[in-house]
Amino acid sequence: MNILVTGRDGQLGSELQELAKTSKHNFVFVGSKDGDITNKDQIQELVSNHNIQAIINCAAYTAVDKAETEQDKAFLVNREGVQNLVAICAESNCKLIHISTDYVFPGNGTSPYKTNDPVAPLGVYGASKLAGEEAILNSDIDGIVIRTSWVYSTFGHNFVKTMTRLGKERDSLNVVNDQRGCSTYAKDLGAICLQLLDETWNSDQRIYHFSNSGEITWFDFATEIMKLTGSNCKVLPVPSSEFPTPAKRPSYSVMDTSELKKDFGIAPRNWKQALEECISQL
Repeated sequence: MNILVTGRDGQLGSELQELAKTSKHNFVFVGSKDGDITNKDQIQELVSNHNIQAIINCAAYTAVDKAETEQDKAFLVNREGVQNLVAICAESNCKLIHISTDYVFPGNGTSPYKTNDPVAPLGVYGASKLAGEEAILNSDIDGIVIRTSWVYSTFGHNFVKTMTRLGKERDSLNVVNDQRGCSTYAKDLGAICLQLLDETWNSDQRIYHFSNSGEITWFDFATEIMKLTGSNCKVLPVPSSEFPTPAKRPSYSVMDTSELKKDFGIAPRNWKQALEECISQL
């Protein structure tokens, strides 16, 4: 299969480049300059020239706080960009895997969000990602949306790398302990994307949730990072009110991943196992 991966330089795009080295498929990786999803003609040319059969869309506007004042930019990439991909997939009979986010939910739940639970984004970023989902769900293409959360990797900027660095620089750290969710190792997410391309998709099921198993707070996450890196930095739990941000963060964003297991036999590994592997490669 010939696969086009957008968002080459992000965490997931970078992990997919590593996974591609041992994959049976052929890949074309593009970034915002040579594969801008807001430029339909550019993507269409890539699909035609490389006989692309599937697209994994890792490209996104992800600046959660900036989105509050850059609404046009957020929607340009996260809605119009996805609309372009949908149109191209319809014209070229391509499969599409699109990565979305837990931010489409209101964040006030008390039990893991199911794929069909009501959505109600708290801010512009979540609203723009939801608009991208709707572009796929309202189409007839062979497309799947994968919602994920708290993504980290050995590549790019993320919570794990920041905590690892600060653990070496500081004696103590204040970390939020009233936001609950699930972390996702981008390598695991990438492997799931590739596995799904080899599966027969259920036309009735268009949305899946994926994260590593086990719900935690950012404080729990940071504490485990210090443990695995051997840092003596003391992690102190604090409320979100100590770190005010332009965009409101969900207090609860745990998602139910059982649909993946039911339809494809895919069960995510525990978050501690995934984190340990990632840190061993930093």
